[in-house]
Amino acid sequence: MLAVNKSARHDYFIEEVIEAGLVLTGTEIKSLRQGKVSLGESYARIAGGELFILGMNIKPYEQGSYANVDPLRPRKLLVHRKQIRQLQAEVKREGMTIVPLCVYLNDRGLAKMEIAIARGKKLYDKRETIAKRDAERGMQQAMRRKG
Repeated sequence: MLAVNKSARHDYFIEEVIEAGLVLTGTEIKSLRQGKVSLGESYARIAGGELFILGMNIKPYEQGSYANVDPLRPRKLLVHRKQIRQLQAEVKREGMTIVPLCVYLNDRGLAKMEIAIARGKKLYDKRETIAKRDAERGMQQAMRRKG
């Protein structure tokens, strides 16, 4: 894993996860391999029948001079047309969005991204999730003390 969007699972209910390829330039992939990527403010949009990731920040590669591109430029995601149609139908439902979960390199060295169809959480949902997590942590600590 090169980058993980920790706030995605906190702010959204994850409905379905899809793996997508990333279209990057040479200096972007080198910078990505160094771990200089941030998914904090990023989101995905469908435009012209294609899927794009917006707001993903890949810092410019230090040794790349003129070959460096804008760190916040929209980047194309590679998914099947059937998946794009499915994503488009899901996003049309009220409250649904496409959020990136993580960026990683597969075993062949290709950049991949996990994106999810998600529904936004309300404030009370977030509090409930935190309370459940704290209760589970308390139970595990009690079990360790007994056992």
